[in-house]
Amino acid sequence: MADQGVVLAEAGSVSLEEIRVDPPGPGEVLVRIEATGVCHSDLHVIEEDGWHHPLPVLLGHEGAGSVVTAGDGVDLRPGDRVVLGWKAACGECAMCRQGEPRRCKRPPAAPGRLHRGDGTDLTPVLRTGTFATHTVVPAAAAVRVPPELPVEQACLIGCAVATGVMSVLETARVPPGARVAVIGCGAVGLSVIQGARIAGASEIRAIDLDERKLEQATRFGATHTEPGPADFVFDVVGRGSTFEQALGLVATGGTVVLIGLSPAGEKAQVDLPALFGRRASILVSHGGDHLPAEDFPRLAHWALDGTLDLAGMVTRTAPLDAWDDALSAMRGGDVIRTVLLP
Repeated sequence: MADQGVVLAEAGSVSLEEIRVDPPGPGEVLVRIEATGVCHSDLHVIEEDGWHHPLPVLLGHEGAGSVVTAGDGVDLRPGDRVVLGWKAACGECAMCRQGEPRRCKRPPAAPGRLHRGDGTDLTPVLRTGTFATHTVVPAAAAVRVPPELPVEQACLIGCAVATGVMSVLETARVPPGARVAVIGCGAVGLSVIQGARIAGASEIRAIDLDERKLEQATRFGATHTEPGPADFVFDVVGRGSTFEQALGLVATGGTVVLIGLSPAGEKAQVDLPALFGRRASILVSHGGDHLPAEDFPRLAHWALDGTLDLAGMVTRTAPLDAWDDALSAMRGGDVIRTVLLP
């Protein structure tokens, strides 16, 4: 059977089509995608006409599967279960050389391995391209995880879970006893809530306009479902109104953490005297500043021992050709996560 992938060919044109996947080169791996979460970032790519990815684009970035073949110099073997990470470190940029791989400026890629049927190169979303039957990624982006973790749960570690949990543990470094508020309780927001629970927060306030999401939030660790002052406020939505709400909730000496991707041109008004008076800080979380090689095994272990609830985040699974329905369900707030099974 020919390989398939969901391709954004041009602005507003998305379809499932046959693709060609080349063998991996040195330092690369060919991965059979067995599960891929449908993340809002892929919708963002579609709505933003590629979101800085040169068209045509192979969608998907939250994937897990098995190694098929590995190029020279790769310490992975066929059959290894891996989660793909879009934020691997290059080891060579200024931040990596300074011992800050979580702030890497040039995550590695495997360019030129994915093509449309006519031979045109495809740009994989965030260097992964997981809405496909197979993909090729740099070895640093394929992190081995225990095969005991169901693949439909493992894939969520690649984006939503790493982004949410590590925004708490790494970006904000929330201490035990802190009060936390989370604006936006989709898959990433629920992962922030779980991260706050793991960190030992004394209060975890879930804030969302959708009552269904508030009910879900309590199952994952939220202690309140109404706004209130907090030491750490996480804006998982990224709109002007939600960021302004976050600034209004942050307590004196507290921190606002921006996680959500904002549409082009989105703006918020900041009351500078109030910000100054509260001595508040503003942080931007880039995927939770996670480092796949270090964080994915730890998150997988927490999932296996029950510290993290990944099973509860998988609302449903579907075949790859149901990608459009999955995006619609996400838009409508009907699911936490749909996982496609290529």
